[in-house]
Amino acid sequence: MPWFAVRYTTFWFAVLATAVFAFLAPRGIGWLIAALVFGALTLLGIYDQFQRRHAIRRNYPILGNLRFMFELIRPEIRQYFLEDDTNATPFSRNQRSIVYQRAKQELDKRPFGTQEDVYERRYEWINHSLAPVHIENFDFRVAIGGPDCSQPYSASVLNISAMSFGALSGNAILALNTGARKGNFAHDTGEGGISRYHRQPGGDLIWNIGSGYFGCRDDNGDFSEQAFVANATRPQVRMIEIKLSQGAKPGHGGILPGPKVTPEIAEARGVLVGVDCNSPSAHSAFGTPIGLMEFVARLRRLSGGKPVGFKLCIGHPWEWFAIVKAMLHTGITPDFVVVDGAEGGTGAAPVEFVDHVGVPLQDGLLLVHNTLVGAGLRDRIRVGASGKIITAFDIARTMAMGADWCNSARGFMFALGCIQAQSCHNDRCPTGVATQDPLRQRALVVEDKAERVYNFHRNTLRAVSELVSAAGLDHPGKLGPEHIVRRVSGNEVRLLAGLFPFLEPGDLLEGRMRHEVYRRYWPMAQAESFAPAADVPHPPGADSLVA
Repeated sequence: MPWFAVRYTTFWFAVLATAVFAFLAPRGIGWLIAALVFGALTLLGIYDQFQRRHAIRRNYPILGNLRFMFELIRPEIRQYFLEDDTNATPFSRNQRSIVYQRAKQELDKRPFGTQEDVYERRYEWINHSLAPVHIENFDFRVAIGGPDCSQPYSASVLNISAMSFGALSGNAILALNTGARKGNFAHDTGEGGISRYHRQPGGDLIWNIGSGYFGCRDDNGDFSEQAFVANATRPQVRMIEIKLSQGAKPGHGGILPGPKVTPEIAEARGVLVGVDCNSPSAHSAFGTPIGLMEFVARLRRLSGGKPVGFKLCIGHPWEWFAIVKAMLHTGITPDFVVVDGAEGGTGAAPVEFVDHVGVPLQDGLLLVHNTLVGAGLRDRIRVGASGKIITAFDIARTMAMGADWCNSARGFMFALGCIQAQSCHNDRCPTGVATQDPLRQRALVVEDKAERVYNFHRNTLRAVSELVSAAGLDHPGKLGPEHIVRRVSGNEVRLLAGLFPFLEPGDLLEGRMRHEVYRRYWPMAQAESFAPAADVPHPPGADSLVA
């Protein structure tokens, strides 16, 4: 036990007070009562450190119990005092409450109707059917693997989004992967490589490869085929995901200072212990859209035919169009594309990047889905989505807008016990989730939190099945924009099918530029370069990503 830790001050005060009052107890009944009170607190503090259910109590004995006292009080007190982050909105608190209830197998029903203003602009709902269907099996799957893939993967429609070992503690990774194995869903490694904490439980992995090529790099930091094959051919690795950018900080690299590069992190990333670990802002293995497609084909061949795709946050539309043109030019298509929204989270990023760089998920997803449809490629490529996806309705709405499956980071973080203390970047996470401090992460009991990860996934998919059933469907993949409604003003509601433009198959191939973004930027895109063609003038008109 970390006797010297400052967070044990309350416990040590109770121990000292117990000793003092016990010494004075023979002098009067008052001293005896005080000794008994502080003795009870001392026993509580000892119990807190050895119980396995609550990380807060393990890290903050005695004091941590105040948090759980608030859970027993009225909902207003719970809403405004239970949470530790002052920046959380009531909506985010509500989402977190849903995750906690589902992860802990608590009743997630609510009295007195909706807590949202149904006349507020952007309020959304799913239309129900008078002929709902009964769904027996809510283990919804999607087959990922195009015509050039010899080892397709049957994935859950909800998986763990990319979070690296190093950003998360070893215990957090163990709990996530153990829950994924039990629930038969996938765990994205994040770009920090495949650590022993990923491998030990044996759950399905999506190997995320960023610009640092961690786990598949040579001594110079360049891509290494030999190192890639050693990891990619592991049976546990089911898909390979090339990370082009992430929503929380697109276009921004990073560096892990040498003192933070522990032997475990160095082993997972294939770098030297104690030496600065650099993640460049761009890849060195390719520099053009055609090069990206050739890299996809190369990784698919080296992995033995496993699904290979890439993840990106949409930025300049002509760069995404250039990638699609490279698919058409080379005949090489990825097995999947994951669209990451700008609203996605991260352990640390510049404020300006978090708030003002990158396209939000809905707009980026629409652009990707529409472009693949218009280019006649949508039936060959699966589309995943990530970015603040937590609830069953988040999943239903996102799949209705064109996604084949969803990834969630925030939801599974909450299931692990994250309270959004916003201490991810300073290694002082109070729940042991986002820290490398062995004393702090000791508070996270793997067996308990793995069960909560499993419960959150299972109960969320059960909730998805209830929504889909109410809509008269038997699989969330059958949801479309005609099923979701949005209030756009105080006296107007619109189906998303009528609110947003959707391309028809082959539109771009046959020159039907139905919407402004394609008229303006499709001609500028070139498969040979991410830069726009200089000799193509900007057509007049208003700019828009979706209209």
